[in-house]
Amino acid sequence: MPLVVVGVSVLVLLVLMTKLRLNGFAALLLVAVGVGLVQGIGPEKIPDVLAEGIGDQIGDTMLTIGLGAMVGRVMGDSGAAQRIAGRLLEVCGPRWVQVAMVLTAMLIGVTMFYEVAFVIIVPIAFTLVRVTRSNLLWVGLPMSIALSTMHSFLPPHPGPTAVAATFHASVGLTLFYGLFIAVPAGALIALLWPRLPFVRAMNPAIPKGLVSERVFDDDEMPGMGWSLSVALLPVVLIAGAAVTDLAASGDSGLLHVVAFIGSAPIALLLTLLVAIWAFGPRIGRSLAEVSTSCKEAAQAMAMILLVIGAGGAFKNVLVEGGISDYIKDATDGWPISPILLAWLIAAILRVALGSATVAVVTASGVALPLLAGSGVHPEVMVLAVSCGSIAFSHVNDPGFWMFKEYFNLSVLDAIKARTTYTTVLAILGLGGVLVLEQVLDALGI
Repeated sequence: MPLVVVGVSVLVLLVLMTKLRLNGFAALLLVAVGVGLVQGIGPEKIPDVLAEGIGDQIGDTMLTIGLGAMVGRVMGDSGAAQRIAGRLLEVCGPRWVQVAMVLTAMLIGVTMFYEVAFVIIVPIAFTLVRVTRSNLLWVGLPMSIALSTMHSFLPPHPGPTAVAATFHASVGLTLFYGLFIAVPAGALIALLWPRLPFVRAMNPAIPKGLVSERVFDDDEMPGMGWSLSVALLPVVLIAGAAVTDLAASGDSGLLHVVAFIGSAPIALLLTLLVAIWAFGPRIGRSLAEVSTSCKEAAQAMAMILLVIGAGGAFKNVLVEGGISDYIKDATDGWPISPILLAWLIAAILRVALGSATVAVVTASGVALPLLAGSGVHPEVMVLAVSCGSIAFSHVNDPGFWMFKEYFNLSVLDAIKARTTYTTVLAILGLGGVLVLEQVLDALGI
């Protein structure tokens, strides 16, 4: 019954948004209320459940997305994003722009959350689209796919790291083994998906307000050194904190300072301050002009944040309604391979709940008893659960709405593009995990 509720709620949401043209924020909240009532959540509790879901989601993403959008807009309005995009075109040429985006996304996405890396790179993707007159998805989709792969498959991202702790697996070995799966699988899908006919048929416009539409002359843009330094500053701060956390031990004041500076909101806030100076007074732009860029970026982000928050409310209703517990009980004792079971439970929970983090944590709890005596490497089990958690991203996943809004897609087109690529990535990941286990056994590791 709970899975039927999930299926019906998704269909109702699609009808509300596609047939009735209801705003996504209102549609998500309306469906969340309906699911809460059907699942037995008391009417008096539903407002609190919705508020908690919105608060958790916005609390995690508003600072990151808001500050990232401001940094991107300041870079765009000063010509810095165009400078970086132009250099990428010079080095790679228009023919290899997708490869450049994949490499950039994978390097940045190894240590950075999907949302953080997305808002840092997307202004460059928008600028490349405008300069080359390419389809937005031709440039942007490879970036998103590469980031999704890094975020979902590998530590130190939250899901895989949490599962590694549950299985007492080595985070370093999990990252090392996972790269052999994530890099080829992510690159293959990133370069293949934009070429599929149903994706090429989509031709969305760049959302208004997220990037400057002005085309700069060469002498009007800041230098490549400053442009690239500002773009990479949050990457260096966040990645440096992640590496320090993995490599260092103990509890010193310096480690706390590094962790503070390397947290995504603080890193982006520092980057925004540097960007305001570097692309404002330093090059002759007034602070009023830079402030206008930040204000317009915030205005453009308002509806995106509302929709993402409502997605968090929908997800929280599903969790509070007991659907994750139902799936956990239903799959207990299935007589199949521990690797396949771990992947399958994570995939089912991802479909039902939308949250990859909830999916991996719950799936690891179910699969943990199977690990003892199975002979399966714990790092392989971590990767199995992590790969399953990327599958079937759809309307109950807040990341789905971020993807939809930034790429200016309809709900159906977002499902065609994102739900399909996340599912295929999960299946390729499962195949890679099964092969990895055989290789490790053959090598006696």
